[in-house]
Amino acid sequence: MSEQAVDNLLRCPWPKQDPLYIAYHDKEWGVPEYDNRALYEKLMLDGFQAGLSWITILRKRENFRRAFDDFDPEKIARYRAAKIERLMREAGIVRNRAKIEGTVLSARAWLEVMEKGPGFSKLLWEFVDGRPKVNRFRSIRQVPNETAISRAMSKELAQRGFKFCGPTIVYAFMQAVGMVNDHLVSCYRHAALQKRGG
Repeated sequence: MSEQAVDNLLRCPWPKQDPLYIAYHDKEWGVPEYDNRALYEKLMLDGFQAGLSWITILRKRENFRRAFDDFDPEKIARYRAAKIERLMREAGIVRNRAKIEGTVLSARAWLEVMEKGPGFSKLLWEFVDGRPKVNRFRSIRQVPNETAISRAMSKELAQRGFKFCGPTIVYAFMQAVGMVNDHLVSCYRHAALQKRGG
């Protein structure tokens, strides 16, 4: 069941009436992302989301970007203990030491994939053969929390040293970056993304 917002467009129900959430749903969620750095940022934010709602992270996203050097993995990979302590005092982000340290370790893993592997984007998109998988879910209840592909991607990332990349986090990431089109078929974005190959 989709929900109508103030503009009468039929959408997935989860943004409800929140303007920030609606804008994210309409402009970002499910749009195929191929940029290596942007994919790192999104995976890290999904890791910070673990145990929280996505809207909580979305409201803090600009604070995260300021605190983490715009999610530049080359800079984050060099963070030392003093920087981590500063981040632990940063009120505008989620102050979870394991997640902050995980972001640093994941930046180092990202550099390794970029320098000695296939590249981060290529590594991830190969799990869906390079193009979005279009699902045709009619209700939120049909949407899975994880899939065989998200489990395989999670395992690959963990083996490469990425942190906070369990199968559920990875599936949420896949939805967000358009590896799967999980807009409900009644949502106006489902058809719009399908037309553009997402």
